[in-house]
Amino acid sequence: MPAAFFPTDTLTDDAVAASRAAHGPNLLNTQPGSSLLTTLRDIVTEPMFVLLLAASATYFGLGQAEEAVTLLVALLLVSGISVYQSVRSGRALAALRELTQPRAQVARNGTLTTVPVAEVVVGDAVLVAEGNRIPADGTLLLANDFTVDEAILTGESVPVAKPVGQLVFAGTSTTAGSAWLRVTAVGNATELGRIGKSLDTIAPVPTPLQLQIRRFVLRMAWLGAGAFLLVWGVNYARSGDWVTALLFGLTLAMSLLPEEIPVAFSSFMALGAARLSRAGVLTKQPQTVESLGSATVICVDKTGTITQEGMAVRQLYDHATGTLLPVPGPNQALPATAATLLATARWASETAPFDAMEKALVAAHATTDPAAAAAPYPMVHEYPLAGTPPMMTHVRQPPGGALVVAAKGAVEHVLAVCHLAPDAAEYVRHVTRELSGQGYRVLGVAEAAQAAPFPAAQDDFDWQFRGLVALENPPKANAAAVIQAFGAAGIQVKMITGDFPETAQAIARQVGLGGADTLLTGAQVLALSDAELRPLAARTAVFARMFPEAKLRVVEALKANGEVVAMTGDGVNDGPALKAAHIGVAMGRRGTEVARQAAALVLTDDDLGSMVTAIAQGRRIYQNLQKAVSYIVSIHLPIILTVAVPLLAAWPLANLFGPVHIIFLELVMGPTCSIAFENEPAEAGQMRQPPRPRPASFLAGPALGRSVLQGIGISLAVLGVYYAAMQQGAAAPVVRTLVFTTLVLSNIGLALVNRSFTEPVWRTIRVPNRLLWLLLSVTLALLLTVLDVPTARQLFGFAPVSGAALGWCALAALAGVGWMEVYKLLRKTTPAVGLASFEPILSL
Repeated sequence: MPAAFFPTDTLTDDAVAASRAAHGPNLLNTQPGSSLLTTLRDIVTEPMFVLLLAASATYFGLGQAEEAVTLLVALLLVSGISVYQSVRSGRALAALRELTQPRAQVARNGTLTTVPVAEVVVGDAVLVAEGNRIPADGTLLLANDFTVDEAILTGESVPVAKPVGQLVFAGTSTTAGSAWLRVTAVGNATELGRIGKSLDTIAPVPTPLQLQIRRFVLRMAWLGAGAFLLVWGVNYARSGDWVTALLFGLTLAMSLLPEEIPVAFSSFMALGAARLSRAGVLTKQPQTVESLGSATVICVDKTGTITQEGMAVRQLYDHATGTLLPVPGPNQALPATAATLLATARWASETAPFDAMEKALVAAHATTDPAAAAAPYPMVHEYPLAGTPPMMTHVRQPPGGALVVAAKGAVEHVLAVCHLAPDAAEYVRHVTRELSGQGYRVLGVAEAAQAAPFPAAQDDFDWQFRGLVALENPPKANAAAVIQAFGAAGIQVKMITGDFPETAQAIARQVGLGGADTLLTGAQVLALSDAELRPLAARTAVFARMFPEAKLRVVEALKANGEVVAMTGDGVNDGPALKAAHIGVAMGRRGTEVARQAAALVLTDDDLGSMVTAIAQGRRIYQNLQKAVSYIVSIHLPIILTVAVPLLAAWPLANLFGPVHIIFLELVMGPTCSIAFENEPAEAGQMRQPPRPRPASFLAGPALGRSVLQGIGISLAVLGVYYAAMQQGAAAPVVRTLVFTTLVLSNIGLALVNRSFTEPVWRTIRVPNRLLWLLLSVTLALLLTVLDVPTARQLFGFAPVSGAALGWCALAALAGVGWMEVYKLLRKTTPAVGLASFEPILSL
């Protein structure tokens, strides 16, 4: 596109406001957003809300207004906590959406500015280039070799050429060239809005962990329904009072519902995504956070990911003289033929380049020939980057001279169109291998003489080979440390690049990439069958001269091997592989919008080191979610057994707990689970552990076995206090007080013990977590309130008890949860001791 072009009739701020008022924002309203009303609707349809409402109505029916009002207040508290958690998560996600919102370049007030796509209005002049998504419907004002992918509208993923005057549509992607367009429709008035299709409105597929949690909660809900009917039936058979029996049935049903688990999951994912955004890693969907900890392979690009963004021209091979020479310093002349070589490479680049390689060519040309560089030749015609491997061609008009036809690209492609003698071509390949082996990126350069009309394909010019340009692109300062960190975490690193094999392997050795001597090229990848590729993909660390189809096949082969694949990319051609990978990672600075839309994560600073942070954060989140769910399962079990065992065993004192006691426990368990554990710091050494197996069930096997055993331990302590108090002839209020106190103290102890499944509590207690200590202090304060304040004590049906009795409750709670500390100690001293042996009897 001519650099001088700029729309003359750009909108002013007032015109933008008027257009937005007339046509609305550039948003699709095909999917309703979350709102406070939606949150409230979800809350009032939750099983726990319904059970509390039913229990309150039952108390009113029994004439016990005090208990009924208490439950209504508790209902408001539980709902308030849910609303708070939803709003907190919603704010985190809203901030994340703002950061990940695509942006567009528009001409306003006579200048080019960048705005969020949602702020594009009818009448705007928009500049789009390769890799951009079209932000709105519009008419092309100027187009330069401009093609778009309209698959989102037509289903045909074939680039469509778009000349000046034609319409382009919102949501389609620029595959080549650049263009200015005048916006004619935004939001729901666009073609995309009318047919109601958008990539952004497709519901994300639930992750395996989400599905596991849903199944677990559903099973518990059905179990709760069965227990409700059983307890109601047993109580009614013994008492003949169906209303009181209903109340006790509701109490057990409430104790069975683990409604904290879905709340904890959504909170952990949303807040984890917010934490990652502050570390420079944007997640498109919060659920991606859960996948990070299981990544086993990361496929990384070389240029700009492992190597630095900037490049510099270091060597020139002048084919006319057969010499290899370094690029001289400022104002130092090159031999005439070498100067022509460098100038040809410059004219084959964009007039105002944005690519690091082309910037380096322009800088080298300006250094050696400032006069020529000051007056760039106007471009007459352009052949975009094409072919496998690719080449690009520009036709330019020097002042007062014949047209210059300049090409640069992959050496293989340039040699193929230049038709050199076999010996000469082989020598060029030899020089290329030598330069590549030193880590240089090597380009072939050719020139042709041609008057209009020009051939349809760039390969059809009468090309003359000018030589090679070698660019230095050294590794980033932290590249070796990042590769080492991935290796320590048990994550394989594979380099996938379009560069020469020798260049790729040289850089791989410089950064200490394991298996740098193993290599596959894109042509070799495509020549292999799926069965042949799978073992080779597993053993190979460097993939060079890769193109989109080959990248996609490597990713699919690694997935077929059972690996959890993360893939980095920045170009349009990386889109398929980014989409296919379990975790697609796009570059935020130099990445195209197509790559960012296809990826699950965006690195805002293009620093691969951020991926180490992201994986560490993903492991921390998964680890803490496991602790939270283990805590929930472990504490629910003694609540259930304390209600059910005395009734089914026909103990003299049964039905000690009512809804008010269960709701007290829910009020302290929910925040502890979803707030305190979410804030728990990462345990030491987590990035020196291998990735967790992706197919592993989150709520089964040893993890569930440990939770069940912890729950049984607490149950034995609570029921032991229950039984001992009855045997001593204590009255029901005293027994209720002692049992409830033991249960609450066990809850506090369990939260402390579950901060780590390997480290003892006397070490973890020194790890800071202010929210945990705040919530446990509130729990203890509430317990003391219901024990000591007469009104609260009466409401809960408690009786005054001695300090010694409370001390026995504390000892019982300590024994109920403290055995886990003995297990941790034995596990460290005797590695063979583990919970896996309990799996056959404890897995559900």
